[in-house]
Amino acid sequence: MGYLEKKDAIILLEDGTIFHGKAVGKGGTSTGEICFNTGTTGYQEIFTDPSYFGQIMVTTNAHIGNYGVTSVDEESDSVKIAGLICKNFSEVFSREAAQGDLLSYLEKKDLVILSDVDTRALVSYIRDNGAQNAIISTEIDDLDGLKRQLATVPSMKGLELSSQVSCKEPYFYGDENSNIRISALDLGIKKNILRNLASRGAYIKVFPFDSTYEQMKSFNPDGYFLSNGPGDPEPLTQAVLTAKDILNAEDPLFGICLGHQVIALANGISTFKMHNGHRGINHPVMNVETGKGEITSQNHGFAISREDTENNSDISITHYHLNDNTVAGIKHNSKPCFSVQYHPEAGPGPNDATYLFDQFINLINSTKEVTI
Repeated sequence: MGYLEKKDAIILLEDGTIFHGKAVGKGGTSTGEICFNTGTTGYQEIFTDPSYFGQIMVTTNAHIGNYGVTSVDEESDSVKIAGLICKNFSEVFSREAAQGDLLSYLEKKDLVILSDVDTRALVSYIRDNGAQNAIISTEIDDLDGLKRQLATVPSMKGLELSSQVSCKEPYFYGDENSNIRISALDLGIKKNILRNLASRGAYIKVFPFDSTYEQMKSFNPDGYFLSNGPGDPEPLTQAVLTAKDILNAEDPLFGICLGHQVIALANGISTFKMHNGHRGINHPVMNVETGKGEITSQNHGFAISREDTENNSDISITHYHLNDNTVAGIKHNSKPCFSVQYHPEAGPGPNDATYLFDQFINLINSTKEVTI
């Protein structure tokens, strides 16, 4: 590989703040909500996670690209982030399992990549001033034009994005001879969620984001799953209706992240946009029921109201975030339903949260036994 050619580039935030860097590859211009992830590894999983759709990702780890890419680490069928900002972009990679370099991988999507950025200063600024829209560009001589373009970018608050990452038609995953059948609502589902369910003996039919309960019920499932995904949960009116119907039918229901927020909305619990969100692989969560702490992988810019949750007699808080006390998990007190605001499938080193998939399978099995 040769030396990477880099062009001068600019990061313009919605509040007018400017940071500078160098564009790796072809350059260009991209817009989106700027946010940061504190993970020291897992960059390919981050870049392909549908939950990051429409966001410009700032990585806090100093080196990105140093272990290349492999198809095993993909969480969807394509790169989902709107742009990448990092400190050092590595053209050279060292990993026996790698199938290629990160630059070639990202260039297939014409992704705008900025390096040589003071990411410590940028992340500190976002942390203090909140996640906001931004534009990154190599068109550094047209600041007024960039400002006008940035002004047209919609706020993440109120933005429905699941329709842009969800499947268009239902599909199946797992062994069709499995004795557990699950209908999953694809709000932006990660592949590893499907792997975790299938590895526990489930056969899954994945449905588009706007599917009704009747459509999902046609698979004759033993349980229902609501996936993670991008954007604001409030515009997902059909998903909320579907969750309400599942709850009314008292069928087993499990939700992760955006799915967790949809379940909250279905129970009359409001959601809100966080100051800068939780995005990383070492977020501490307290399990109220066991009294044990868990190290979790998180990726969300919205959360559910703790006040509404505590005032809802039908719902109990099962987990909370130890850094800011936000709700990280709930369960219904009389129906077979629970959800969490983090990613138990991510396994960011410790596998503290993978038990939740076992909990869902056990809930399905116990419900089946009662029905028989």
